[in-house]
Amino acid sequence: MKYVIIIPDGCADEPQSELGGLTPLAAARTPAMDELASMGIVGRANHTPRHLPPGSDVANLSLLGYDPRQHFTGRAPLEAAAQKIPLKDNDWVVRCNLVTIEDQIMRDFTADHIGSDDARELLNTAQQEVAADGGIQFFAGVSYRNLVVISGDRYGELFSEDTRTTPPHDLTDHPVTDGFPRGPGSKFLCELMQRSQQWFMAHPTNVARQSAGRLPATNVWLWGLGRRPLLTTFAERFGIRGAMITGVDLLRGLANLVGWEQISVPGATGFLDTDYRGKGIAAIEALQTHDLVFVHVEAPDEAAHQGNLQAKIDAIEAIDREIVRPILDSLKGTSGWRVLVSPDHPTLLSTKTHCHGDVPFVIAGTGIEADGTSLYSEASAATSQLEFPEGHRLLETCFLLNRVPTNV
Repeated sequence: MKYVIIIPDGCADEPQSELGGLTPLAAARTPAMDELASMGIVGRANHTPRHLPPGSDVANLSLLGYDPRQHFTGRAPLEAAAQKIPLKDNDWVVRCNLVTIEDQIMRDFTADHIGSDDARELLNTAQQEVAADGGIQFFAGVSYRNLVVISGDRYGELFSEDTRTTPPHDLTDHPVTDGFPRGPGSKFLCELMQRSQQWFMAHPTNVARQSAGRLPATNVWLWGLGRRPLLTTFAERFGIRGAMITGVDLLRGLANLVGWEQISVPGATGFLDTDYRGKGIAAIEALQTHDLVFVHVEAPDEAAHQGNLQAKIDAIEAIDREIVRPILDSLKGTSGWRVLVSPDHPTLLSTKTHCHGDVPFVIAGTGIEADGTSLYSEASAATSQLEFPEGHRLLETCFLLNRVPTNV
């Protein structure tokens, strides 16, 4: 049996007045996803427990079949796993966005999609500024997505599970005043964020960016902190060899933690300009040597964060055309296969951010009997009797084992 999981990140949304009451997913031309719906089953699942943040970290843990209530320790540790950054049990790792804040408004949570080279220059300066401290280490990642490791030996007692932070993408075009860290250790994090304003204000990299008409990275924004998680590998749990295709460090980190191979696709950017076709081709090739391939596409989520309706529709259609269609066509006629398509969480154009709630899924393939649904959308999922309030149960009970209860 060959399994494929395709994640159009954040594609679930609300009905839009501009679309006559349709959601972007329902309005998009998705003949391949609709074909899966007509061949299989459509339902809904909630991958973000109410007491946890409704982000891709929590939701993709759930989509992989791991209960986030037991295994989620924070977003940053997952990204540290992607970079294979060694962590002690008592270390804390924190996501470090380079952002643009103007007049206390979050102008851009990506600092104008700052390039990795520019980000590295800024973080090198930040590291020099804290070098005397000895307990803080900055790690450059990709573009605006970076990390800070805080020594547990020196500062481990400062933080706890009650430390609260706010993702900067939740603050887009809003005041940041109420978004600063709160709870144990928050003063430490806030001071570090404030100090970075001075480090970056006249930095040559920012001067060059502004001269070129680009936004400066005004400071770091710290969020998503946690400690190293411990996960049983996917092969140990299910006896299945997996591979991950993504342009995002968070998903690469999850792949490392569950023992999956990472397949790099040139041009996979984690943004709207990602190479959709390259991901589809890579997935088909990966199925020759792996039991399960997980294809994650960030583009719909990024479009929603921008509040760009047409870009979100375009991304969904590109996923259908360049990823779902070729994969489905390659599987037809083979001895055994199943495909699952599901967003991880809703990302609303109206708020430009993630939210809790159900997302629609479709499963089709060998051993899956059609339920009479012809379209894949939030509306068709809402009428289904197939519901997973605990989304982590979807993978094992429905996708892998084909137990299809009316309510789980």
